[in-house]
Amino acid sequence: MMGETIRIPIAGGLSLAADVAGPAEAPTVILGHGGGQTRHSWDKAEEQLAKAGYFAINYDLRGHGDSDWSTDGDYSLEARADDLAAVARVGSPTFALVGASLGGITAMVAASRGLSPAALVLVDIVPKMSARGVAKITAFMTGNPDGFASLEAAADAISAYYPDRPRPKDLSGLKKNLRQGGDGRWRWHWDPSWMHSPRGDPRELLNIMDAADWTDRVPTLLVRGMKSDIVDDDGVEDLRRRIPKLEIADIRGAGHMVAGDKNDEFNGAVIDFLRRVMPPT
Repeated sequence: MMGETIRIPIAGGLSLAADVAGPAEAPTVILGHGGGQTRHSWDKAEEQLAKAGYFAINYDLRGHGDSDWSTDGDYSLEARADDLAAVARVGSPTFALVGASLGGITAMVAASRGLSPAALVLVDIVPKMSARGVAKITAFMTGNPDGFASLEAAADAISAYYPDRPRPKDLSGLKKNLRQGGDGRWRWHWDPSWMHSPRGDPRELLNIMDAADWTDRVPTLLVRGMKSDIVDDDGVEDLRRRIPKLEIADIRGAGHMVAGDKNDEFNGAVIDFLRRVMPPT
């Protein structure tokens, strides 16, 4: 398959949207975006992975983008991990998981529940997250429940939250993360009930990782944005303790949204790692 969008069935009669690219028989790289984003945050990474010889699966998490919303409000870590296992069945038996923020948490939980990746890339996410950073992001994501009157208003809100990132002159790209309702207002392209549903105590992930049996056998890379609100030195050391062979790529000038801040550096670090631990041929 090359450069097409597919639907992947998951439990409960739902399905996930995914873009796939590259030779279908090649080792697979599954891209999982962060909470509140869509698969389009990985568009360039998907393209470059395919050019590097991998089969890329770039999917929208449940409740996000073009994927179905959970009819019973189940956005638990367990449900997301089961979704990821369904996505993995689409590709080849040899696959890597690349997950940013919520996508990275999902990958760690899925591996702890029996999914067996050949490699794991965590994008600015660790089990022991900065409580202050989590609170800041949560406040931003829940701060405009009625949406925005215009794309300009949405851009203003993003710039206020993240002033270090240049405000885009062309706002059309925001349409990938926002949807316009019948009232003309623009709202984030995800199910608002996700933010208000039980999403797990942060200690739950720590407990899951304490019981994990993959951390000494799965090559793992942490790509860290050096200006991140979520990953601090304490969190990095905690992850290194759990994964003694952990590799770290520090991306200077990048915040939590590493791929968006320094896309070329990010893609280069990920592909270099994958070529060593999971060659494309």
